[in-house]
Amino acid sequence: MGKRVIIKCETRKKNLHPIRCVLSLRRLKVTRRTPNKLQPFAGMGTSVGGFLAVVVSALIFLAVSAATIFEPISDPHRSAALELFVPQDGSFGSLEETYGALRTFEVLGVDRKSEISKAACQSVVKTLESSSSPPKEIFYALKVNGILHCKINEKVFEGIISSLQATVGSASSLFDFYFSIRSLVLIKDEASKDDLHLGDAEGIFRSIKALSQSDGRWRFSSNNPESSTYAAGLALEALAGVISLSSPEIDQSLVGTTKNDILKLFDSIENYDDGALYFDEKVVNAHKLQGPLSTTSSVVRGITAFAAVASGSLHIPDDKILGLAKYFLGIGIPGDAKDLFDQVDSLACLENNRIGVPLILSLPATVLSLTKKDILKVTVNTVLGSNAPPLTVKLVRVLSSNTKGGLMVDKELKFDPSISAFFLDAFPRSIGVGTYNFVFEIVFHDPENRKVYVTGSQTEFPVYITGAIKVDNAEIVLLDSDLGSIETQKKLDFSGENLVSLSANHLQKLRLSFKLTTPLGHAFKPHQAILKLTHETKVEHIFVVGNFGEQFEIILDFLGLVEKLYYLSGKYDIQLTVGDAVMENSFVKAIGDIDLDLPEPPEKAPHPPALPADPYLKYGPKAEIAHIFRAPEKHPPKELSLTFLGLTLLPSVGFLVGLLRLGVNLKNFPSSAVPATFALLFHLGIAAVLLLYVLFWLKLDLFTTLKALAFLGPFLMFVGHRILCHLASTSTKLKYA
Repeated sequence: MGKRVIIKCETRKKNLHPIRCVLSLRRLKVTRRTPNKLQPFAGMGTSVGGFLAVVVSALIFLAVSAATIFEPISDPHRSAALELFVPQDGSFGSLEETYGALRTFEVLGVDRKSEISKAACQSVVKTLESSSSPPKEIFYALKVNGILHCKINEKVFEGIISSLQATVGSASSLFDFYFSIRSLVLIKDEASKDDLHLGDAEGIFRSIKALSQSDGRWRFSSNNPESSTYAAGLALEALAGVISLSSPEIDQSLVGTTKNDILKLFDSIENYDDGALYFDEKVVNAHKLQGPLSTTSSVVRGITAFAAVASGSLHIPDDKILGLAKYFLGIGIPGDAKDLFDQVDSLACLENNRIGVPLILSLPATVLSLTKKDILKVTVNTVLGSNAPPLTVKLVRVLSSNTKGGLMVDKELKFDPSISAFFLDAFPRSIGVGTYNFVFEIVFHDPENRKVYVTGSQTEFPVYITGAIKVDNAEIVLLDSDLGSIETQKKLDFSGENLVSLSANHLQKLRLSFKLTTPLGHAFKPHQAILKLTHETKVEHIFVVGNFGEQFEIILDFLGLVEKLYYLSGKYDIQLTVGDAVMENSFVKAIGDIDLDLPEPPEKAPHPPALPADPYLKYGPKAEIAHIFRAPEKHPPKELSLTFLGLTLLPSVGFLVGLLRLGVNLKNFPSSAVPATFALLFHLGIAAVLLLYVLFWLKLDLFTTLKALAFLGPFLMFVGHRILCHLASTSTKLKYA
C-alpha cells in the first residue's frame, strides 16, 4: 500500500570504502476497490492516524531524496577537510599525506599553509638532499614543494635530475616510470628548466605503451599479466610527462594509438541510474584492488593530463565527461581523508581541462508550495562552484506523473544577478499540486562556449508542488437499502470540531462524499483516502474511499457487511483520513459516530479477532513468585562433630610421634649439588601434595584437584626416582668400601 524505502550502500567487488549510499524508492501497485464491492483491509494497524503521519512524512522526505540533485563543491566540503586533515605537532605522517592535505586545502580555498609549511619544508629538503630517497618520496616532496615553494638549492635539483633520468632508463615497472617521469616534469615546471628533456623520449614512450592492453587497460609491469584500470590512469599521466619532456616531438602515430586506447577504456565504464559514470577495478589480487573512487580518480587525472599536452582533441562524448562529474559530486562528502582528496583533486582536474568543462545545473529546492507562492530557482555552476559563462536556461517541457505525455512550455527563465540564479516568475496555469518532471535546457549566448563547456542535451529534475487542499461538498447520508432514498443527510465541516451522530440498521446504507480541489481550483486525487469504523470493543474496520472524477464517494451497504462487521451491534466511531506527499494539510478527522443495529449472529458466524496486546505491558511489574524452601536436614550435635574431627587428626599425630621414635635425621641428605637439588624438589613435591589435600578440603573442587595431581604425580616420580638412584648408588659404594 504505497512505497517502501531501500537504503543501499553499493560496495562493488568488496570495495574497501562504501562511498555511495543510494536511497531508492520502490513503487508498489495499489488496487483501489470500487464502492460497489467493498472489502475492509486485513492486517492494518490499530492507529490510522499514526499510520498516516508516517506515510505522509515518509513520502515527503522520500520524494525529495529519491532523485539525485548534483550540487557543486560547497562549505560542507571545507568543514570536512578541516576535520579529516589534522596535523600532529604541525606535520603529517608522510609526504604523501602532506600533499593530500595541501592539495585539498588549495582547491577548496582553505588557507592552512602557515601551520604546515615549517615541518613540511624540513621534510621536503631532507628528502631531496638524501641520495637514497626512492622516486616515490622524491615525487611527493616535489608535489609539496610546488605548493609551499620551499627554499631548495639549485644544485640539489641537478643531482635529482641525473638520478631520475637513470631510473627512467632502467625502469621495468609502471610505478618506476610514473614517479620518475612525473618528478622530472615537476622539476621542469618548478625550477624553470626549459632545457630538461629525456634522452630517448620516443623509446621510453614505446616502453610504457608496451604495457597497454587491447581493452584500454594497462599492466603494472611486463612480468604481471593482469590488467588494471587504475594502472591506465598512471600510464596516461606518465605518457603525458614523456610528451612534455620530449625533444623532438613524439611520433604522432603513437599519440593517436594512445587516444584510441582511451576511447576503448571508456567502453568499460559503468553507470548508475542517475547518469553518474565511474570506472571499477577488475584485478584479481586483493592487495591491488582499488575502489571505484580511487580508480575513477586515477583515470580522470590521466586523461586530463594527456589531453593537456597531446595535439588535437580526444573526442570523448560530452555525456561521459558530465557523467564522471556527476559521480564525484554524487558521492557526497567522504569520511576518509584519502577519498576526500581523490574527490576534490579529480573535480579540480575536470574544472580545468581541454576536453570539456562540465557545468552542473541544480535546483536549490525541489519542493515548492503554491500556498506560499514559492518560486522555482535554478543555478548553473562549474563543479567547484565557479560562475558559468553567459547563458540562458529554458524550461522545455513539464511531465506529470499522473498523466501520459507532457506539457510543452519552452519558457525562458529570468536571471537574478544578486543570487546568481535563474528563476521562473510564474508556473503555467495547467500546473497545479502534484509531482512533475521539469526538463531544462542550457543555451550559451556565445556558441564558441560549447567547445569549452559540457552541459548535456537536456536535464530533467523531479519537482514536487505542494498546496493546501480545500474540502468541499462534504456530507454523510443514510440511504434506504431498497429504494435508495435519503433518510438522513448531514453536512460536514472539516474546519470545525462539530461531530455527527447517526443511527442505522442492517437494511440501510451509509454514503460519505466530498470533493478535493487545489488552490488553483483543479481536482485533486490524494494518495490515501481511508474511512475507518471503530466499534466500542476497539475492533477496527478500514475501507478505501474511491473517486468518480472529481467526486470522492464511498457507500457502505450494512446488509452486505454484517459478516465483515462480525454482527457487532452498538456504537461505531467514524474517522476519515486523507493524505498525500504534496498535500500540505493532510488530516485525520473524527466525523462522529453511528449506532448500528445488526441482526443476531448465526451459529457459524466468524468471531471478532483478538485485540493485539499492548507491547508496553512486558515492561510492567511481574507477578509475585511465592516459593517455600525445603527444611534443612538434621545435623549431629556440635560436640560430636568436634570429637570426630579430633579422631581424624590422630593418625597425623601418630605419624609425627613415630618419626621421633625412629630417630629421623638429615644425615643421609645428599651433599652434592645435583642430588641435593633432587632431594629438595622431592620433599617440596610431598609438601605440595599435602597442601593440595588441604586446599581440596577447604575450597577446590575434585576436577581442579585431579588436574594438579596429574602434574605433581609425574614430577614426584621423576625426582623421587633420581634421589632413590643416588641413595642406592651411595649405599653400594659404602658396602664395597
